Amino acid sequence: MSVAHNLEQEDFETQSRLQAIIDTAIDGIITIDDKGIIETVNPAAARIFGYDPVEVIGQNVKILMPEPDHSQHDSYIQNYHRTGIPQIIGKGREVLGRKKDGTVFPFLLSISEVKLKNKKIFTGIIHDITGLKKAEDALRESENKINAIIHAAVDGIITIDKRGIMEMVNPSAARLFGYEASELLGKSVNVLMPEPDRSSHDGYMNHYHQSGQRRIIGIGREVTGKRKDGTVFPFFLSISEVKLADRTVYTGFVHDITQQKLNEERLRRYAAELERSNLELQDFAYVSSHDLQEPLRKIQAFGDRLKTKDQPNLSEQGKDYLDRMMNAASRMQNLINDLLSFSRVTTKAKPFVPVDLDMVLTEVLSDLEIAIERTQAEIIRSPLPVIEAEPTQMRQLFQNLVSNAIKFRKENEKPIINIYAKHIQKKAHLTATPGDEVTDIYVEDNGIGFDEKYLDRIFNIFQRLEGHKYEGSGIGLAICRKIAIRHGGDITAKSQPGVGTRFIITLALKQPQEKTI
Repeated sequence: MSVAHNLEQEDFETQSRLQAIIDTAIDGIITIDDKGIIETVNPAAARIFGYDPVEVIGQNVKILMPEPDHSQHDSYIQNYHRTGIPQIIGKGREVLGRKKDGTVFPFLLSISEVKLKNKKIFTGIIHDITGLKKAEDALRESENKINAIIHAAVDGIITIDKRGIMEMVNPSAARLFGYEASELLGKSVNVLMPEPDRSSHDGYMNHYHQSGQRRIIGIGREVTGKRKDGTVFPFFLSISEVKLADRTVYTGFVHDITQQKLNEERLRRYAAELERSNLELQDFAYVSSHDLQEPLRKIQAFGDRLKTKDQPNLSEQGKDYLDRMMNAASRMQNLINDLLSFSRVTTKAKPFVPVDLDMVLTEVLSDLEIAIERTQAEIIRSPLPVIEAEPTQMRQLFQNLVSNAIKFRKENEKPIINIYAKHIQKKAHLTATPGDEVTDIYVEDNGIGFDEKYLDRIFNIFQRLEGHKYEGSGIGLAICRKIAIRHGGDITAKSQPGVGTRFIITLALKQPQEKTI
């Protein structure tokens, strides 16, 4: 075998290997002549553009380009042949291609110039980056969403590096501390802290980096911040640690609790004042039940002796005086007992338990059976709910209201009393906290009614709109209101003289755990 034949064989094998590499390449490879006519297209390029190779070989390469490149490509080649100045040859860049079906897609194009013996050709390597661009777009969209959330967040968000230098401050955080965001970026986060936190912060960061012991990171707590104008305010701070590829950053979420703390302080003072008032009421109740009742008992006892032993010796006027004295003592006794009942709503309160109001109402109506029969009262009732309450006080509440409806009836007209309930959810989606859901209990009658200008008076202790025409001390509705308030609600009324009255009692379905006094 001759040397020439061997060289020819080696050349053929080399070309075969090169062709195999080109045909199996993942990226597209296209060669064109110096006029832009396609000479070769490997399978990957044909697949990328959606053609069969035979459909593009012999065609101008610009059929693979969208506008404006499609129209400008010939002039670009001519300009290169004339000036020798390349715009893309030997450089590579991201361009757009046009598939057979008309869709446009991005790809990286690198072009090399090859000078053969008798002509010049250009080889283009095509790397489809459609998936990469989609991923970049998705990442960009995700970043935009995150940035939009951060910038629109109600709470402040601040990101710092390991040295405590602020890298990001959202508008809410800047507004909360009284700065522009640009005033804080690049500064230590301790400018937002009053003493002693300001001086201690760097030491805390160093201690955490050395020991890994956390005081607030991943835990959260209430802290104090310092505004630009020097004023301080409370906020809840939660910090998360984020490990990036080359470093660690910390993101703090700042929730202003100024109003919450003010409300807590008002509530604390109110509770202290309420406790003091309750203690005074207990003292008053003790005085009422012991110190006041003792002389009253003596008046009644000696009055009874006078009536029993010396009544024959008294003049008619003396007997009248004695009767008046005994009646006044009796009324005084009733007032003291009613006052004790009013004070015991809270001073002798028992824990809340589930109470079936339907059952309570049934028991109350049973107790009032004689009064109902005597007045021929008609009771209309609808199902009432089960709530957390004190059973005795619920009995007291219904007893007072139904008794009132019977007492303040019209002459020569039987009382009609309608009792029903409505469930109220104060805010949509909120049912977890005691007080979110309440029941309104309605007690309606057709009695004498009253002018609503006296509405505020009827629930005050010892207030009586009808003077002495009706028996009682005028404390019953005051007790009802105190019971309703203790059960997370209140009581009001709608009424017209001669038409009747509707009492609306609001009671919470659930009660917080409480300490009895």
